[in-house]
Amino acid sequence: MSEAGTIFDKIISKEIPAEIVYEDDYVLGFKDINPQAPIHVLFIPKIRIATHNDIDVENLDYVGKIHLAVNNYAKQIGEDENGYRIVMNCNGNGQQTVFHIHMHFLAGRQLNWPPG
Repeated sequence: MSEAGTIFDKIISKEIPAEIVYEDDYVLGFKDINPQAPIHVLFIPKIRIATHNDIDVENLDYVGKIHLAVNNYAKQIGEDENGYRIVMNCNGNGQQTVFHIHMHFLAGRQLNWPPG
């Protein structure tokens, strides 16, 4: 990982524009540029935690705050009762492409399993 940071670091610092739909002191939520559902938002902590493997007692609060942010957003947009999917990818086989943990929030239609 470069010292310059990830694209998500640049979105947090507002160096790169994003369609932000949620923000608090700990979490940022913005629309995915390649949506896989009618509603596809990425929720990220405002500190860089590279992968799920890097979650520890020092940064665990941020992970909980991501979940609370998702809950609040789902209620705000009226998808809490319809249902939604949240996904976190980890490393290569998990298809993680940006090494700053992020939760995909997918909603707005019936989601199939396995995905497709």
